[in-house]
Amino acid sequence: MVGVPTLDRPARERPIAVFDSGVGGLTVLHELLVSLPGEEFLYLGDTARFPYGEKSQEQLRTYAVEIADHLVAAGAKLLVVACGSASAAALPLLEEHLAGTEVDVVGVIVPAAQLAVEATANGRVGVLATPATIASGAFAEAIAGSDRHVRVTSVACPDLAPLIQSGVPLDEDAVAIVRRYTAQLRAADVDTAILGCTHYPLFAPILQRMLGRSVRLVTSGQGIVRSVERALGARGLLSEREGEGEYRFHCTGDVEAFRTLGTRFLQMPLGTIEHVTLAPSAGALAA
Repeated sequence: MVGVPTLDRPARERPIAVFDSGVGGLTVLHELLVSLPGEEFLYLGDTARFPYGEKSQEQLRTYAVEIADHLVAAGAKLLVVACGSASAAALPLLEEHLAGTEVDVVGVIVPAAQLAVEATANGRVGVLATPATIASGAFAEAIAGSDRHVRVTSVACPDLAPLIQSGVPLDEDAVAIVRRYTAQLRAADVDTAILGCTHYPLFAPILQRMLGRSVRLVTSGQGIVRSVERALGARGLLSEREGEGEYRFHCTGDVEAFRTLGTRFLQMPLGTIEHVTLAPSAGALAA
């Protein structure tokens, strides 16, 4: 566990904590930084255990509780699970686990699903996500919860997040991978596609080209801002800071690799990055 340097500050001035399996969640953090500039943020990238997309549901729940404990100890006032796989596997568990802390949890599945339902005109929505997220059925369930008449086509993309995380330039092999995944959505005639992994927005141009310009792309970051505002507003925790809040980073893997790739994802300078080791959470799955 880290120390608790922020716990003696007023609750509304503590950081919003955001976590992901790697640097993909920085696309969500980017939206939050732009939309809520007065807030302070702490981002954790669990790069030592990336990728999450092929992990078991039990592993993902264990990881999520370990990370949540770490971030709450660091003074978080709200927890944003900026990872589709972790949101799908662990959100109810995290809500239960943190029930006594007054720290709310916001995931990326429901906000993106709601935006997609609002956006579709023909009632056909596609989902591109990791195998773990697709296997959970979380997006299909969230979409049905908003409108049971919307038809959902889900495509598991095991190669996409690792390809993007690697940082290698797009080549013909990469284009062929993207084409294979998008072909199923074109065949289903979707007019809206959810990029259900936070890495995928970096491939938005090539995804848009292959799906066609009439298909609306929905990202996790687009929907998360209003969910965060509602969660903080309900508890009176929105920051009253007039200037820009600070943002800093924890990662479980190599710091310089995180900095190099993270700058590309965040599209802003990365300042302080601290390497951390997560403490195992005893009885996490029974929490």
